Amino acid sequence: MDWLIPVIGLLAAGLAAGFAGGVFGIGGGFVVVPALLIMLPLLGGDHAQYAHVAIGTSAATIIITSIRSVLSHNKRGSVDFEVLKSWAPWIVIGDVLGVMLANFVDGTFLKLVFATGVLLMSMIFLLPHLSRLVLSDHMPGGIVRVGISGGLGVFSSLLGIGGGTIAIMVMTMCGRTIHKAVGTASGVGTLIAVPSAIGFAIIGLKEQGLPWGSVGFVNLPAVLAISSMSLITAPLGVAAAHSLEPKTLKRTFGVYLIFVALIMYRSAVKV
Repeated sequence: MDWLIPVIGLLAAGLAAGFAGGVFGIGGGFVVVPALLIMLPLLGGDHAQYAHVAIGTSAATIIITSIRSVLSHNKRGSVDFEVLKSWAPWIVIGDVLGVMLANFVDGTFLKLVFATGVLLMSMIFLLPHLSRLVLSDHMPGGIVRVGISGGLGVFSSLLGIGGGTIAIMVMTMCGRTIHKAVGTASGVGTLIAVPSAIGFAIIGLKEQGLPWGSVGFVNLPAVLAISSMSLITAPLGVAAAHSLEPKTLKRTFGVYLIFVALIMYRSAVKV
């Protein structure tokens, strides 16, 4: 019965990740990574490997969650596919670079970067003067677009998240509604997750002390448990997002990011 606790925990994480991914367009990585850091010790393996396995596994689950979310958002007309097309090449390039860097980055450092980035981003959605900030009526182009989308790919692949937070921040500052930004961010998650999951699986193939059921830094039992539940709750999250007023959705997202940042800081300190 020792397997029962991690299974229940991962199924619960999948339910939460799917709903959060639908509401916030984030792919669910902010839920999955902390949950995996709690559950992976129950699957055995070396403690030093858990941060990388959590991030690689999170990327694999985001593939399913983000596709399910973007299809549901698209039914409501809240996905800007032109943005996805123009950002896609640079996101993928940044994604590959991030995976390469991850092989040389300490797990505790990753947690601290994760928590600090999330905490800073929460202010964009909680502070009134920042949440209303609009810098342009047009999405960035040229070298600015390359920098933003490429950097988004690097940052997201290092942390095992879908990149939705950065995408939402940029789109809302460029005059897009929060609902359109959330829907489009769901698609960004897919672009990031596929190369990230493949990359983390490859770079971890020769590693020792991985938790049971891992292929490189991707734990397959965890992917199956989490993804099966996220398929159910992602559309529910999308419906919830579209039922909220824009101001309420922004503030809810900001509070959620602070909560996740605190969890990750605690995890890093415990290491």
